[in-house]
Amino acid sequence: MIASAALFVVSQANIVRLLGPAGPRVLEVQTAWSARRYREILEKMDVRETARFRSHYYPDFVHPAIYAVALRAGAERLGELMPIPPATARVLALAPVLSAAGDYVENIVGLHLLDRPEHITDSVVRATSAVSIAKWTLALGSLGYLTAGFGSVLVRSIRR
Repeated sequence: MIASAALFVVSQANIVRLLGPAGPRVLEVQTAWSARRYREILEKMDVRETARFRSHYYPDFVHPAIYAVALRAGAERLGELMPIPPATARVLALAPVLSAAGDYVENIVGLHLLDRPEHITDSVVRATSAVSIAKWTLALGSLGYLTAGFGSVLVRSIRR
C-alpha cells in the first residue's frame, strides 16, 4: 500500500512538473461546460503552454492505473484493520476503477480535441466535463473514506 501511494505521489509530481504554468488549464478544461469556454481556455495558451499541456496526457495514461491500485490497496488494508460493510467494500473496490476509466476517456477526448478543435462542441464538452467531475468525485470520495477510516484506526490505537 505504501509503495503504491509513493508511486502515485511521484507520478502526480511528474505531471505537475510537465504542466508547469499550464497546470491550471487542466481543471479549467475539465469543467468548461461549453464549447465557447473550452476554446477560450485553449486560446489562452501560447505555443509553449499548449506543448506542455499536451505533454501531460502521455504520463496521464499511466497515472489512473496507479491511483486506482493505490486506492484499492488502501481499501484492502483498511478492511484488514476494521470492519467495512460489504456494500461499502464493493464501492471502494469499484470506485477507483470507474474513476480511472473516466480519466482515460477524458485523456483521449482531450488529446483528440487539441488535434481537432473543429470537434469541440457543447455536447462533447459537457459529456467530458461530466465524466471529469464523476472521476474526481469517485477518486476523492474513496480517498476521503480511507482517510477517515485510517484516522479512526489511528485514534483507536492511540487510546489503547
